[in-house]
Amino acid sequence: MKDALKMIAPGQPLREGLDHILHANKGVLIVIGDQADVLDICSGGFPVNTPFTPQMLYELAKMDGAIILNQEATEIVMANVHLVPSASIPTDETGTRHRTAERVARSIDVPVISASETMSTIALYRNTEKYLIPPTQWITNKANQALQTLERFKNRLDTVNAELNAHEIGDSVTVRDVVEVLQRCEMAMRISDEIEEYLIELGKDGRLVELQEKELLGGVQDEYRLVIKDYLSSNTAGINGISTPQVTMERIDEVMKKLSTLPTEELFDLNKVATILDLPNSHTSIDIPLEPRGYRLLYRIPKLSPAVIDKIVDKFCTLQKVIRASEKELEAIEGVGPQKARLAKDGVLRLVETSILGHYNW
Repeated sequence: MKDALKMIAPGQPLREGLDHILHANKGVLIVIGDQADVLDICSGGFPVNTPFTPQMLYELAKMDGAIILNQEATEIVMANVHLVPSASIPTDETGTRHRTAERVARSIDVPVISASETMSTIALYRNTEKYLIPPTQWITNKANQALQTLERFKNRLDTVNAELNAHEIGDSVTVRDVVEVLQRCEMAMRISDEIEEYLIELGKDGRLVELQEKELLGGVQDEYRLVIKDYLSSNTAGINGISTPQVTMERIDEVMKKLSTLPTEELFDLNKVATILDLPNSHTSIDIPLEPRGYRLLYRIPKLSPAVIDKIVDKFCTLQKVIRASEKELEAIEGVGPQKARLAKDGVLRLVETSILGHYNW
C-alpha cells in the first residue's frame, strides 16, 4: 500500500493525471500491473503500449473501460478494458466501478485505483485494504499538527536530557531519570513515524515538512540507543559486582523493539519501561540509584572515536571512574595513547564544568 501511495502522491505523473480527470468531473478505473493474472480478467479493450503521460491518461479516461498500466506506472498497456473478476469475491462497495476495483484487488495482488466523478475522490485498493486519498491541504494540516507535537516532545526531551546529564555528573541518577528520557525518545520516534506516513502521501509537496522533521529529530535515535547502552543491565557481573559494559547491539535493538510495541498508556508507566530495561529492583521502586557506564558523556566529546570510547568504558566500567581517571591511566589503555588520552580527559573536564554551570544557571 505504501508503494502504491508513493505513485499517486502529489508531484507524481499519475497523480497529475488523476487530478486532471477529477477536475473535468470524470471518473476512472486503473489497474497498476499487467501480469498474466490481470490480463486473464480483461475483456475487450485495445492495446496502447505507450509511455505514460498525464495527458494521455486523461484522454483515455474519457472512455468507460478500465486502464491497465505496467507495474511501475510508466507505461499505459491497455485502455477501454472490461474487467471481469469473480462475482463470488465479497465486496462492501455499491458503485459498479468501486465494486470492480475492490474485487480485482482482493483477487490479484495489484494496486487498483478508482476515481469517482460524483464524489471527486480517489480510492486506492490493495488486497483487502482500502484507502481514501484525502485532499492535500488536509494532509498538510495534519502533518503540521504532528510537527508541533514533535517540537513539544523534543523540548521536553532536551530538558530531561539536561537533567540526566547533571545527575550523571553528580552521581545521583535514579531509575526515574533514565525512564523519563526513554519515554520522550520513544514518543518522539512514534510521532516521527506518523509524520513519515503523511510525507508518503504528500510526495513533493512534503519537502518543507520533511526538513522540519529531520531537524527536530536530529540525534534522538542516537540518544535513545546510548541511554539504553549506558543502563541496560548485563547478564554477567564485573568487578565488585558491577555489571560489565558489554551490551550488544542486538540487545539494544530488542529493547527498542519492545518499547516501540508498548501501548501508549503502558509507555507512560515508569515501572513498565524500567522492567523492560531489567533495571535493578525497578519492580519495587523507581528511585533506586543507578550508575551509568559513561557512553553518553564520552560520545559528546568531539573526535573521540567509538572504538576508543569502548576501550575506556571496558576499562573503567562506570562513568564516575572515568571522570576520576587520570590522563596517565587513560593513556595506559591499549589503543588509546597520549593524544587520545589528553583529548578524553580534557573533554570530560569540559563536560563536567558545563554540566555544573548549566545546573546552577551560571
